[in-house]
Amino acid sequence: MHARPEQLIPPGDWFVWLVLAGRGWGKTRTGAEAVRHWARTFRYVNLIGATADDARDIMIQGESGIMAICPRDERPAYQPALRRLTWPSGATSLIFTADEPERLRGKQHEKLLCDELGSWRYQQEAWSQALLGLRLGSNPQVIVTTTPRPTPVIRELVADKRTYVTRGTTYDNRPNLAPAFYSSIITRYEGTRLGRQELNAEILEDNPGALWKRAQIDALRVVKMPDMRRVVVAIDPAVTATAGSDETGMVVCGLGIDKHGYVLDDLSLRESPDAWAQKAVNAYRRWKADRIVAEVNNGGDLVETTIRTVDKNVPYKAVHASRGKMIRAEPIAALYEQGRVHHVGSFATLEDQMCQWEPGQKSPDHLDAMVWGMTELMLGNSGWARGAV
Repeated sequence: MHARPEQLIPPGDWFVWLVLAGRGWGKTRTGAEAVRHWARTFRYVNLIGATADDARDIMIQGESGIMAICPRDERPAYQPALRRLTWPSGATSLIFTADEPERLRGKQHEKLLCDELGSWRYQQEAWSQALLGLRLGSNPQVIVTTTPRPTPVIRELVADKRTYVTRGTTYDNRPNLAPAFYSSIITRYEGTRLGRQELNAEILEDNPGALWKRAQIDALRVVKMPDMRRVVVAIDPAVTATAGSDETGMVVCGLGIDKHGYVLDDLSLRESPDAWAQKAVNAYRRWKADRIVAEVNNGGDLVETTIRTVDKNVPYKAVHASRGKMIRAEPIAALYEQGRVHHVGSFATLEDQMCQWEPGQKSPDHLDAMVWGMTELMLGNSGWARGAV
């Protein structure tokens, strides 16, 4: 009664329904309603989220998630410890996360919902395992909802004749979105390359002027890393933490025993200084890092003070941007060209920024943090960074 026509399960003979749509289009609601519909008839309707937090907070318990959209007589019992939904019809929905592809091995699906495929860390591995499990029933099918990204998996799906593609923009759902979202967020990104991807749902090619190319990053990508000589948590702190602020870039980088650099994790977030400081210290402990490295051009001594309120003994290094962002980024881009830097899995936002940022533009947060981390590990104090422990 309330859905737009493009949000309804399409008719016809298809294997994958690929929903390529901008932020706020209604992808989560569309997937949740499809699962609710399928659970009336089919026994195994499983879910895959990008992470455990995403599966819980968006797909299941979010405002447009399964628990919210189901009326009381259709609402499943949520058993988080078992990673399972049990429906009144007797159907079961097992809950998986794409950052643990091996957990999908051997599991079987009759119907499957995959949320935000473009942001899956181990996209190829998790997608392959998901497909191998689609072997129950007479007509196994999968719904994929995602903001478009030019990854190999998404490109293959778009080109596949068995894929039914639905495209949509943020503007399609304007009546249901907060006016402030349009007045602050939309106007900020309209007309930009990021806006074309995140709002208009275009699959963009690399920016010709960018220092990094996706094919290059893909060719160097690994699933497993060697032992690490050093690990650092690099931070590019935001000045403010409002809805329209930049994120605090936070990237974990490592130097392997093979003397190659590795991007190990992207923990960037838009939060208060206390929150990002706690996350940085947690990452330092979890990754057994050598130190936290933070740019202090904007925050000065406040950055160190904030971190030390969480752990006064954490090894810390302040770095100052003594030269322009292009000068700092070019040596790191050269290391990628030499095949000496690898991403352990996929980092969607970081890689978008790397392949869209053009020297001369404002340098984005995830990218800045990665550059600081790799500079510390692979260039030392060779002129691109100046710091003091």
